[in-house]
Amino acid sequence: MSQAKVKKGFDCLEFKQQAQDKISLEIKNLSPVEQVEYFRQQAESSTLGQWWKSIKNHSTQLP
Repeated sequence: MSQAKVKKGFDCLEFKQQAQDKISLEIKNLSPVEQVEYFRQQAESSTLGQWWKSIKNHSTQLP
């Protein structure tokens, strides 16, 4: 029984590796404190970070 070849449209592991390589290059000369700040800024400026701020602000306005 032969297996049919499936053409991949998106390789999740390759995408993840490319993202990790990019981040590694960006932080390679940063101190540990600077690395923490880098990740904090990245998280806050992401769409998920903006969403988190909006629900966090909303929850503090509830009675």
